[in-house]
Amino acid sequence: QVRVSESGGGLVQTGGSLRLSCAASGRTFGDFLTGWFRQAPGKEREFVAAIRWRSDSPYYGDSAKGRFTIARDIAKSTVYLHMYSLKPDDSAIYYCAAAFDNDGDLRQKSTYTYWGQGTQVTVSS
Repeated sequence: QVRVSESGGGLVQTGGSLRLSCAASGRTFGDFLTGWFRQAPGKEREFVAAIRWRSDSPYYGDSAKGRFTIARDIAKSTVYLHMYSLKPDDSAIYYCAAAFDNDGDLRQKSTYTYWGQGTQVTVSS
């Protein structure tokens, strides 16, 4: 049974930074896709970033380009989302998602099989 869990959320001021972590249990991420999504109250769950473990190829949603970086640590089987220049619009619950590597659209929720419980990020103005 694969489980993913997020950590690292919290309260930060506008312009600040946070690092979110997503760790796997049950197996390593070696042949997985891992993605980050976020959901603000009253809004759809939105793609933020994803990475293919085998190729170390990152992908970003429009909201993340230029401000967020996704990276993997093979030894720790952990994916990080480094977030910089945070804005109040970045406030949301951030979810980690994973799946065995496949050809699905990384921006779509349906591509992923395993989801974490989410971690709250709040950016104050």
